Amino acid sequence: MSYPVVSIHLRVRYAETDQMGVVYYANYLVWFEMGRAEYCRRTGFSYAALEEAGFRLMVADAHCRYKAPARYDETIRIETTLRELKKKTLVFDYRIIHDDRDQLLAQGYTKHVCTNDTGKLVRLPENFVECLSRVDPH
Repeated sequence: MSYPVVSIHLRVRYAETDQMGVVYYANYLVWFEMGRAEYCRRTGFSYAALEEAGFRLMVADAHCRYKAPARYDETIRIETTLRELKKKTLVFDYRIIHDDRDQLLAQGYTKHVCTNDTGKLVRLPENFVECLSRVDPH
């Protein structure tokens, strides 16, 4: 199954930059999380609702490949898509793009495992799987 790409835009804040004036590398993972949360939100199912139901999506693997720097006050686009959806795991792909230049700044993925609130590996709840299958990219 092919899943849509969900995009959000943001302006790089001064606090996200390092002494060299470029975005500190760990902030890209924060941006991945922002994209992932928005992706889920656009399905009609929020992380908060998933947690209220007693489930957690724990990060099992994360990878980011840096291509070019982002700098303070630049506008970027975070593109998120669901690459893989299995019974107990899911993988999101991300692209961070400079809006003005349409330049790829970074790309990566996160793999998540579904657990209950005690940390035991469990199946993704069916209503969450159904929501992810009908995401509205707008």
